[in-house]
Amino acid sequence: MNAKALKQLFDYQKFEGNKDLDDVIQSVHARYGMAKPKLRELTLDEMEWVAAGVGTPEQKQEQKKDERI
Repeated sequence: MNAKALKQLFDYQKFEGNKDLDDVIQSVHARYGMAKPKLRELTLDEMEWVAAGVGTPEQKQEQKKDERI
């Protein structure tokens, strides 16, 4: 399967106005959304760090604190 076919299959704009999908997204936001303390959206850079196994900046700070003790 080539990149063009994948883009057509997974193009978000196809799903953007979907009521069922929007309901699921709203449900997830309500359950795990930003209303809970210490939760926030990760930036693209932070997502790369997490994927690389480095963790978020907050986790890095906690590790540094633990190393000092």
